[in-house]
Amino acid sequence: MESAGQIKIREMTERDLDEVMQIERLSFSTPWSRRLFERELSWPFAKTFVALEAPQNLIVGYLCFWLMSRETHILNLAVHPERRRRGIGTRLLQYGLNYCREKGTQEITLEVRRSNYKAISLYRNFQFQPQGIRPRYYSDSGEDAVIMSLRLLEQASAASANSL
Repeated sequence: MESAGQIKIREMTERDLDEVMQIERLSFSTPWSRRLFERELSWPFAKTFVALEAPQNLIVGYLCFWLMSRETHILNLAVHPERRRRGIGTRLLQYGLNYCREKGTQEITLEVRRSNYKAISLYRNFQFQPQGIRPRYYSDSGEDAVIMSLRLLEQASAASANSL
């Protein structure tokens, strides 16, 4: 478990799903179903983490991704609307990236709504780069998705070069 200030991050469990579902419904116009989260918890390649706010241990955010060999695909990242702009999404994403590095991931990809400037900004802060567009990706609105990716090996190489 990682602790940073008043936020702790740990693996998601089935007992967390009521709180996770509340955040999911508040965050997305087409939220995942509880069954989808249950499926993620059952697959060995799916990784799910929650951010808890101390001292009450309230779940205030979560991150879901698939870790497959040397590639990771981020599926879902959300923070409770009342807890946004406090660095929780940044902490969750950093935790996930560190986890992926430890597991040997070389590339991380994701899709994000073209209009979700705050999420795009978060991903850019971690050096994710746009790679293309998935036209009409989101079924609720027909909105395009921006495909973004991060190459962890290049990032590590750049960091090493900068330290010389």
